[in-house]
Amino acid sequence: MIINRAQEYLEKIEKSDLNAFIEVKPERVLKEAQDLEKNDALKNKPLYGKIIGIKSNINVEGYTISCASKTLSNYIGTYDATVIKKLKSQGALIIGMTNMDEFASGSSGETSYYGPTKNAAALDRIPGGSSSGSASAVAGDLCDMTLGSDTGGSIRNPASHCGVVGFKPSYGVVSRQGLCDLSMSLDQIGPLTKTAEDALLLTNAIKGKDISETTSLSTPKFNKNTEEVKNYKVGVVKEFMDITDEKIRNNIEKGIQALEDVGCEIVELNYNYTDIALPTYYLINYVEFFSATRKYDGRRYGYPIEEACGEEVLRRILIGKTISEQEFSGKYYKKALQARRTMKAEMIKFFDKVDIIAGSTVPKLPHKLGEEISTMDMYAYDVLTVPTNLCGMCAGVVRCGDINGIPVGLQLQGAPLSDEKVLNTMIEFENRF
Repeated sequence: MIINRAQEYLEKIEKSDLNAFIEVKPERVLKEAQDLEKNDALKNKPLYGKIIGIKSNINVEGYTISCASKTLSNYIGTYDATVIKKLKSQGALIIGMTNMDEFASGSSGETSYYGPTKNAAALDRIPGGSSSGSASAVAGDLCDMTLGSDTGGSIRNPASHCGVVGFKPSYGVVSRQGLCDLSMSLDQIGPLTKTAEDALLLTNAIKGKDISETTSLSTPKFNKNTEEVKNYKVGVVKEFMDITDEKIRNNIEKGIQALEDVGCEIVELNYNYTDIALPTYYLINYVEFFSATRKYDGRRYGYPIEEACGEEVLRRILIGKTISEQEFSGKYYKKALQARRTMKAEMIKFFDKVDIIAGSTVPKLPHKLGEEISTMDMYAYDVLTVPTNLCGMCAGVVRCGDINGIPVGLQLQGAPLSDEKVLNTMIEFENRF
């Protein structure tokens, strides 16, 4: 029964010290579980009885949509985001709001106003970010699945560190209505799950055209068809492998060998723009984040963001403000947009030769929780994930072994709107590795 499973998860969350959830409302959850069990119309829906955590930057009516910031710590959602409406219409049960890096600004899960999230798979290590709570909640078996958001790797990075499945759909496949923006031209909502098949299931549930969100697209249902995977050509980018820590690279090479054993043809690729990926991404991110935060002025809700936010959020606001000014815009932001176009053109050409690109998710192992590292070292976690967002592509992560108990994730990237190919490759890899 749904109510029994909900009660079990609520008890686990109560006892957990992972700090994966910011807000859970047990009475509401149990009431909604009871209502679900009585609703015969939902019993044949794909997500019936699935218990799902939601990243705290996605609006759910009646919950605190804090973005893990003091800025919005008193903001209660007044509506359901489109993805939440879709979940509820298919029989899912929302169990609570997960922890995250403040305003999705971070790669470690440590910048939350509510305290850092712990990594359920490696307790002394960071869980990654910014969807830290969503990944750790799945890894810690605190719910069936979760939603996160991915701007430059914020689903895939913690999926890799926590040893779970994460999928970033192609830009536009999932409506962003109701998501608190970090960078509107890069953000995408997506699933974190225990299996690749569940990622396919949840992606199908939340995707689709939304008349209230102009970037959303209509796409056919993504079907499971792993038989096709053996005919795929899988690209391996030499430059991506070269900047990956040797221990991680050894695991990834074993994963690529597993794909070759399935029947895939492995093709070596060269990418000329790895060195400009991070500056391009962050310059665009800074400007778009500064624009998105102008509504957090404390007049309509919350507190003035510059007065309430943490160090990393303030850094992005101040840099974004500066490079948005007319005298600097041409020097920085416009050049970043030009670089993005160049990067995308080069990346998209790869898919004339290959179906999938396989490689590392992050170039290094997660650092220890609480360890001081430089801002640039923190940003370096994103170097292998940001090209996906800059190019509007899709990408997923599946576990590919571990190093001394610390999970390693294989990243599988696909051309824009080739989500079905990536998801099926994830499923086949998971079945074979």
